[in-house]
Amino acid sequence: MAESTIQIVERPGSDLFRRLQAAMRGGDLRTFKVEKRGKKVLHSASPGWMNWTHADGVIHGTILSPQRKGMEWKLLSALVGRLADRYANDILFMTIHFPTLAGPGTEKPAGRTRKR
Repeated sequence: MAESTIQIVERPGSDLFRRLQAAMRGGDLRTFKVEKRGKKVLHSASPGWMNWTHADGVIHGTILSPQRKGMEWKLLSALVGRLADRYANDILFMTIHFPTLAGPGTEKPAGRTRKR
């Protein structure tokens, strides 16, 4: 199963993780919701979910989409877009790690070229 991870480093004193959980629970972020005592994030229109934790000002999330493999980007895109729109001043930086495909045959085939 392919999974992407994201790390969000909060600005000191922003308490971003707690504020995001409260916004998802309270309806301020209507397309996102939290489950499993705030440890699982779901998006209304994107397949999969994100498991996340918080420690020392760093939010770490693992994005999974087991029923629709390869579609993790939809949740990741929605999350990054919303953070940039509403919480950019509370974030120092974000790091995204994409899954590594290993083994023969996992490379994308070269595209066909058109003769002119």
